[in-house]
This record gives sequence, C-alpha cells and structure tokens, in this order.
Amino acid sequence: MQKFHQLSATSLQGQPINFDSFEGKVVLIVNTASKCGFTYQYASLQALHEKYASQGLVIIGFPCNQFGQQEPGDASQIEQGCLINYGVSFLITDKVDVNGKNAHPVFRFLKSALPGFLTRKIKWNFTKFLIAADGTPIKRYAPFTKPEKIELTIQKALSKAKSTQ
Repeated sequence: MQKFHQLSATSLQGQPINFDSFEGKVVLIVNTASKCGFTYQYASLQALHEKYASQGLVIIGFPCNQFGQQEPGDASQIEQGCLINYGVSFLITDKVDVNGKNAHPVFRFLKSALPGFLTRKIKWNFTKFLIAADGTPIKRYAPFTKPEKIELTIQKALSKAKSTQ
C-alpha cells in the first residue's frame, strides 16, 4: 500500500499538492460540502487552522458531491462559498469522489488504514481523518464529531511530532 507522504492531490486552483511536503506535520483531512447540515464545521476547522498551523497542523478539505448532491458547484463557486461564508484559508482541493471506483487515492488509502464502523465506506460529508507527523493515520471521526472535539488529540499529535524532531 502507498504511504501517506507519497500521495498527492490538486488544489481548487489547479495546483499540485504533494503530501511529501507534509512530512513532520500533523494533517487533518475532511471531505467537505457547501450545502450540508455540517457545513458550519468550516468555521471550527478554520479556527483550528488559525490556532495550530504555526505549530505544524495542516488541514485539507476535499469537496465531494457524492452525498445528497450537497457540493454541486464548480471550483469558483466552492472557493467563493468557503471564503465568503467561512473565511477559509486552509487548503481546499478540487472536487473528488471519496467512495466507489473513482474514489481519490487519498481516500482509498485512509479508508483502508482506518475502516469505519461496519464498513470502510465514508457515510457522509465531514468525515475527518487525523494523520500523525510520520504519516501514520491516527483516527477516523464521524461527520457529527465537531472539530473542536478532536482538539486535544491534535494537541497530543503536535506535541509528539515536536518531541521527535
């Protein structure tokens, strides 16, 4: 199986995001949607980004339209919604699939490493995956888990990353 730091994605602006640049950093990956009941979590994710980015936290949102067609827009519409409505400044990728034969390699890797309850599939928007600084997946969080509820785990991962540098 591919290692986390060998993966890559494409930003909403069409630029490559090479995960090898995240070596030594703690990464939180979230499949997002602009028209979901959990969309308010963008604000909490942004707060975590502002609080911990300087300590080595990277947050990456992966917009996905596979659940209730809740991310119907194009890149420009997604960017406008994230920026205007939530002030998002963390990384956002282009729209991806997280399940099925066209699932993005990042989500194939994460679902294999951290299967969900009863199934590997992602069940809804705002499923979160926390990855340690060495690229080891730490934990998968359900969509209803608010980002602030995982702050302590993020702090521990950041502390561990700092102690191994």
